[in-house]
Amino acid sequence: MISNHNEIIEIDGAYGEGGGQVLRTALALSAILGKPFTIHHIRSKRKNPGLQAQHLKAIEAIVKITGAETEGVQFGSQRITFLPKRILHGDYHVEVKTAGSITLILQAILFPLCFAKGNSCLTLIGGTHVPWSPPFHYLTEVLFPILREMGISISVILEKWGFYPKGGGKALLAIQPISELKPIPLIDRGPLIKIYGLSAVSNLPHHIAERQRTQALKRIQKGLNIDAEINLLLHAPSIGQGSFLFLLAKFQNVLAGFSSLGERGKPAERVADEAVNELREYMDAEGCLDPHLADQMVPFLALTPGKSSFTTTKVTDHLVTNLWVASRFLGFEFHQSGDIGQPGRIEMIK
Repeated sequence: MISNHNEIIEIDGAYGEGGGQVLRTALALSAILGKPFTIHHIRSKRKNPGLQAQHLKAIEAIVKITGAETEGVQFGSQRITFLPKRILHGDYHVEVKTAGSITLILQAILFPLCFAKGNSCLTLIGGTHVPWSPPFHYLTEVLFPILREMGISISVILEKWGFYPKGGGKALLAIQPISELKPIPLIDRGPLIKIYGLSAVSNLPHHIAERQRTQALKRIQKGLNIDAEINLLLHAPSIGQGSFLFLLAKFQNVLAGFSSLGERGKPAERVADEAVNELREYMDAEGCLDPHLADQMVPFLALTPGKSSFTTTKVTDHLVTNLWVASRFLGFEFHQSGDIGQPGRIEMIK
């Protein structure tokens, strides 16, 4: 049994969007701060509530990294207790069967390793480009460059892509530790510098990637009157089949990413349209961080010295939920201007 229950932070897993991100953010902050927590009603708003395979993998990995004691960690559990000890640097191997998302697992384990006492290497096997999770290219092209500006050093090799349903993607990450995060300005995105992109297929006809690129370039030129540069990757190494389009908007002060995945029966042109529609929605709105980056940055900004502020083109349930979880661990207040689904500004008062 875990002792000192009166010192344990209580987290309601049903708060806000009520999904797995509540758990992942809590695990990461608990590990860094050395603060134990209990979470109940885990994923209670999902069709299959409780811990699923990829959540168990994330917990298993963070237990190895922190030497944590746990209670209630089993498939389907809606309540666990987590008591971390210390962050151990080293080489870690995490494998999710089939197409479980490795980018979601990274939300729990990457940040703690940034505060270890030495260098760490991660080998991750599973889904790299799968529905309902950030594609791996979003991390490498948007999130990681922003984190490097804050002082976090992460180098990455994507050896193999993992699409739904087979997965089997493989990514290697090298992480150097830091002692303190540097604040960066995230209020004004500044002027647009360039739009880049990647249209990729694995074990599918090349014309699919070519049509994705053609449609995206046509839409960007016609709707935004901007020239874009989209590269083709016709043989993305993978054990399965899949197609993917990624668009990167580089501004003076920030990067923003937009993507879409192909699936059986979904025209290549529709894949392109989905990514371009997200890009256009961002371009037409006020704010600095795109909606995906806003919620992913919360744990990092919460641990940055001083007051943290940022604007986003869309306040989301994920963002507000992550702010609430971080405030439970760090005791700060956050002020939100802008309703869900609208542009907004967040102030973290520490």
